[in-house]
Amino acid sequence: MTVPEHDELFTLRDWVRWGASRFGEAELFFGHGTDNALDEALALVLHALHLGHDLPADYLDARLTSGERAAVAALLQARVQQRLPAAYLTGEARFGGLDFFVDRHVLIPRSPIAELIEDGFAPWLDADPVTSVLDLGCGSGCIGIACAFAFPEALVDLSDVSLAALEVATRNIERHGLESRVRALRADVYDGLDGERYDLIVSNPPYVSTDAMRQVPAEYRHEPELALKGGDDGMDVVACILAGGADYLRPGGILVMEVGASAELLIARYPEVPFLWLDFQRGGDGVFVLTLEQLEDYRDLFERHLE
Repeated sequence: MTVPEHDELFTLRDWVRWGASRFGEAELFFGHGTDNALDEALALVLHALHLGHDLPADYLDARLTSGERAAVAALLQARVQQRLPAAYLTGEARFGGLDFFVDRHVLIPRSPIAELIEDGFAPWLDADPVTSVLDLGCGSGCIGIACAFAFPEALVDLSDVSLAALEVATRNIERHGLESRVRALRADVYDGLDGERYDLIVSNPPYVSTDAMRQVPAEYRHEPELALKGGDDGMDVVACILAGGADYLRPGGILVMEVGASAELLIARYPEVPFLWLDFQRGGDGVFVLTLEQLEDYRDLFERHLE
């Protein structure tokens, strides 16, 4: 990627256009917060200049200093040459209207579950009695922390098997001032939760199959494999969550899980189970709801699939 002479590009608008052109030329993949080259270039230019997304449009015609142009060029260049997702370059991601720190030890927040959180998981949960939530396989903690804001009376556990991920989650707990209600726990699925029970278990576990992992864009290969790879059919961790879920929910509780493009693999594995698949106004799919009663009804089936 050839960086232009500083006297060829002057304004924020110039650099956003040039960056978007280079992104298109390099055939970058967008799926970690933006879905097109122009928005991604704008996000990186604003970050390099320490400006927010609420910048008035008139300021796009402001001229950059030579030092600012160098900083912008370096960030755009890194996006092309390293194919790093923008969030890893900036260390910032937005989820459910909240800002989170992220690094390469955690997935970049992008789950459609954010829309469910905003709606308080209605109509499947009555918000008033929600006093305990588990974000299972929490990564950055974005889902559980967003739930803590949605249910202000709830205690929230963020669990993950990765200590590095838990360090990121702890940093985000502190960032949002939730130390009194949210804790980070090391657990391998349910092992480590000490028999706690929850009104809501929500999870975005590893669910990418071996074949699908071979086909993911380069940008995804920078994310931790532990958080993506779910075994041959993508269902290894999902199966464990389903088999033990009934023992960790309270009466009236629900399990909400994202399996993304692996939904067909899940249905093929459990054709008898009445998964309730959810629709989203802002896009996204592969998220289902099961009640405590359903997890109990199909417990034997789930346990057989672990054998």
